[in-house]
Amino acid sequence: MTMYLTELRQCQSLLRANISAEVVSTVQVASRDLLVAAGLLATALVMSPCIVLLVCNATKIVQQFACTLARRTNALRNEKKKCDRLLFQMLPPPVVKQLKQDRQVPAENFDSVTIFFSDIVGFTQLSAVSSPMQIVTMLNTLYRLFDSRIKKYDVYKVETIGDAYMVVSGLPQRNDNRHAGEIATMSLDLLKGIRPYVVPHRPDEHVRMRMGVNTGPCVAGVVGLTMPRYCLFGDTINTASRMESTGEPMRIHITEQTKQCLDQLGGYVVELRGQLEIKGKGVMNTYWLTDKDGGVGLDDGSPTGTYPQVAAEPPDVVPEFINLLLGSIDSDEADLGLDSS
Repeated sequence: MTMYLTELRQCQSLLRANISAEVVSTVQVASRDLLVAAGLLATALVMSPCIVLLVCNATKIVQQFACTLARRTNALRNEKKKCDRLLFQMLPPPVVKQLKQDRQVPAENFDSVTIFFSDIVGFTQLSAVSSPMQIVTMLNTLYRLFDSRIKKYDVYKVETIGDAYMVVSGLPQRNDNRHAGEIATMSLDLLKGIRPYVVPHRPDEHVRMRMGVNTGPCVAGVVGLTMPRYCLFGDTINTASRMESTGEPMRIHITEQTKQCLDQLGGYVVELRGQLEIKGKGVMNTYWLTDKDGGVGLDDGSPTGTYPQVAAEPPDVVPEFINLLLGSIDSDEADLGLDSS
């Protein structure tokens, strides 16, 4: 019995030693894990402000980039609008759209259009006694008046060459048989608008103009790769030019074809001029367009006898499309930090 008690005590002692060793080992592992956790916590506490600062800086940089991208996008959109406006002043919008799509713009035949030409009487003599800046100022003022008035009509301004002003209706967008009426009403409106107009540097001298109109077929298309132009071709254009050159000051000279179209539309007062020898055409019956039933109103709100005023300084006589280009250049300089101010 004593031997069993001795064995039992030895087992208890051995079990106690094993348990104590296991507890000590577990405590050591727990202490080590605690130290590691405390170290990680301390590291996290130390690095958290740095991480927050980095995140804030990154967020700020992203926001600044987004704002800059938005400004550049708006600037690009504005520049595109300026370019489109400039192109629409040089070429008809349908033609511009085809060119922007890298599509070939074929010449197009129009069965019936009406052409308008105008010319300043005595322009050569006036140029001889005036400075170039005075001539530019006068033409710019006069054609600003014309440009502001023709916006009310379904017409397209083809070009100005010196003192010649050319307008067409019926192309590039066809308008059935309304083209003769559009040009006729526009001509009467322009004639009414320039009656009070005086030469800016010679206030005692009024500007007098001849106007010619013709109706017929023509071909239109874009000519040239460098500075392409939308040009009209055909005998109709030549005859309209002859109507202007053989006309009289402050009168609208029209052909019989235009007169027939106006008769179909009705409402226009036409006088027979008679037979006239036209260079390259022979003898033709021509007419004067004198009025329209009900008169020609001023829908632009400007009082009768007024016209755009242009100062004599060079900056004010710069055409609108050059102002657009200058504005585009200024915007680019500002974006690149080249603004001298």
